[in-house]
Amino acid sequence: MSHSDVTAPELSTEASAQIISVASPLPGRLIPLSEVPDPVFAKGLVGGGAAIIPDDDAGVITAVAPLDGKVVKVMPHAYIVQHASGPAVLVHVGIDTVRLKGEGFTVIAQKGEQVRAGDPMITVDVTLVRSKDLSMCSPVVILDSAADAIEAPASGGRVEAGARLFDLPGR
Repeated sequence: MSHSDVTAPELSTEASAQIISVASPLPGRLIPLSEVPDPVFAKGLVGGGAAIIPDDDAGVITAVAPLDGKVVKVMPHAYIVQHASGPAVLVHVGIDTVRLKGEGFTVIAQKGEQVRAGDPMITVDVTLVRSKDLSMCSPVVILDSAADAIEAPASGGRVEAGARLFDLPGR
């Protein structure tokens, strides 16, 4: 078979329609939501997902879009990207970081903008956040999904920004 095999594009289109991969917005250590130091996230009240803890020596890092879609909300410490097929993913950079009122964060993306997985969304000064005694544990959650919507990742694995974090459950 050659590259002109007509069945290949059809198969890949079907597969991409069924599986939506969510990319890690940050580099760091992966933990299940149940280990997030915030009961709202830990109990899955916002939705199912996973969390990333940036490395101890992380300085200023860029958080990226977790999937292709539209930016429906962007704040210095959190953002939501909604896929064209409906599901929306919340990235919350750190715990209680809303208290910083934007200090240590720079917003790059704009509400209403179309983004692709891996596009820069915000930057965060991890050292500054930690100097304020706040956790950099960053939940990545499928909004309005069941707490067990995805298989919880094993604690301690490493992930790079833009690398596959988990797949959205079939709709």
